[in-house]
Amino acid sequence: MGSGHILAIPYPAQGHVIPLLEFSLCLAKHGFKITFVNTEYIHKRVVSALAETNHIGDGRVHLVSLPDGLKPWEDRNNLGKLTETMLQVMPVKLEELINTINGLGGNKITGVIADENLGWALEVAAKMKIPRVAFWPAAAALLAMQFSIPNLIEQKLIDSDGTLLKSEDIKLAESVPITRTERLVWACVGDKETEKILFQVCLGNNKAIEVADWVICNTVYDLEAEIFSLAPRILPIGPLLARNRLENCIGHFWPEDSTCLKWLDQQAPCSVIYVAFGSFTVLDKTQFQELALGLELTGKPFLWVVRPDITEENPNNVFPLGFQERIESRGKIVGWAPQQRVLNHPSIACFVSHCGWNSTLESLSNGIRFLCWPYFADQFLNESYICDIWKVGLKLKKDKHGIVTRTEIKEKVEKLIADEDLKQRIQKLKKTVVESIKEGGQSYNNLNNFINWLKT
Repeated sequence: MGSGHILAIPYPAQGHVIPLLEFSLCLAKHGFKITFVNTEYIHKRVVSALAETNHIGDGRVHLVSLPDGLKPWEDRNNLGKLTETMLQVMPVKLEELINTINGLGGNKITGVIADENLGWALEVAAKMKIPRVAFWPAAAALLAMQFSIPNLIEQKLIDSDGTLLKSEDIKLAESVPITRTERLVWACVGDKETEKILFQVCLGNNKAIEVADWVICNTVYDLEAEIFSLAPRILPIGPLLARNRLENCIGHFWPEDSTCLKWLDQQAPCSVIYVAFGSFTVLDKTQFQELALGLELTGKPFLWVVRPDITEENPNNVFPLGFQERIESRGKIVGWAPQQRVLNHPSIACFVSHCGWNSTLESLSNGIRFLCWPYFADQFLNESYICDIWKVGLKLKKDKHGIVTRTEIKEKVEKLIADEDLKQRIQKLKKTVVESIKEGGQSYNNLNNFINWLKT
């Protein structure tokens, strides 16, 4: 393939776009040309956050877009509908795009790297006889669980539609978190109709991945070692982080507010509570206010990422009365933060996190302890890895009304910061994660082997 021209296509969600774009930038440094394909809706957001540029990675990564099948005003948080319309519209559009690129007389597409959640993209590449790679942006255990669907049906834990038949624990291996059947990834993302749609997509992706030449995963071998015996096709190459390139993270849906870095410079080492819930979490008014009052109650400095859409109404109208004035001297609130740089800052003491996989890897890579507050999908599995398997964080418990109270927040922050054993464990795990991407590390070697294959 020579240096080659790779087409990369992520699932249209923040936690999928960032790691695949990071992987693409890594390949660009090795001489590959990359055409990075977002949906039109996501493309506009990414380009806007990048200050309106379509080329990154010294011009080797070209950002393009395809329609997702939804009208501009339709709700893209409706994952069932979004997934269905993408499946109806995007395979044909992707084939047309590849044919257009190949017909220009320049660098033809020599490989397709598609998010495993877009199995249809792998099938398009197979149909066009283009080498293809499945990219998995989450924990390898989650993909192994998806592979085990036939066993779950056979054991009568779920039916052929993915509907739960029993409430039981599932444990793939000793060092892998227990998953309750009701926490299976398609079973905790929406209504019954959405669950059925996403389950059928999982089945389709299991079939599509058979045509992939490689299955690449943004994880670290030593974090999930037993999984690679159960699912030997999965190749860990993570963590995919911007700092591996000594550059800033790219692919955010909101412009970053870098003023928080100067604010962190003024704080004492290991003193700041960092609070961020990713791109999808929504808190109701009661929970939002309880979180605010809990942060105030800790008496510690905090940096809180409050997205414009984190509550049903404008968050500025939801803060407790007088809260912003009371915390002005020790609290910093931003709409979106340069998270990898924040977690690398010496003033950060702990991370109140939704436990998205990117956030998990970023925090591990910097040795930052977790307070876990998962919202949906794979975040419950990640929480269990953090608290039950690796033991580098604590779970925030909800009360009988389903609320994480201000007292719970205060007490868990104090317990987390006082736990010296936990602090030592996270530092040890940090070393494991960082070593994996250094020369001679397992992720480093896996990535090099993959790049050598791409070049042959």
